[in-house]
Amino acid sequence: MDKSKKIQLGLLVLVVLLLAINFATGGFKEWFGASEADKIREAAEASTPPAPSPFSAGNIPGTNVNNAETAPPNVPTTTIKYDQTMYDFGVADEGSIVKHVYKFTNTGSEPLIISNAKGSCGCTVPQWPKQPIPPGGRGEIAVEFDTKGKPGRQTKHVTVIANTTPAETHLEITGEVRGKERPVSKGAN
Repeated sequence: MDKSKKIQLGLLVLVVLLLAINFATGGFKEWFGASEADKIREAAEASTPPAPSPFSAGNIPGTNVNNAETAPPNVPTTTIKYDQTMYDFGVADEGSIVKHVYKFTNTGSEPLIISNAKGSCGCTVPQWPKQPIPPGGRGEIAVEFDTKGKPGRQTKHVTVIANTTPAETHLEITGEVRGKERPVSKGAN
């Protein structure tokens, strides 16, 4: 085989390889436009409702499944009343764990289902009841705030998501974190 035929064959193999890669990655849509089937599929995906919330069938309430922000409209809502929504821990030493329990009552006529509770940062961790709270029943949300690396005035929030109106309620933990004193380096005057 002469040199020009080898070059032509090499170029042909290269073109076929590039076309195969482009086809595998969907690049033909940019060259030739989307097919009608692709357009229909993309339109259907755009109009598909979001994933089901923890309140829908098949999910266990209170297990933080897919972090739904609000209850769907067909779930009965209730109301929640906290004994207090803000806790001032005063002064704590940096590195300590501040703990507080927020008590609440289901003041509505439907079972209260808390689907999620999340802190405003990783240093604030809530624990909430996973079982429904019956009407008139009481429950607790325990919050721990890790002061490590957080000297100064601190205010942290916990967002509680439940089948309440409104779906989100907020708790606050605040106070002063006394920083650790840095040791004086040797030889400094």
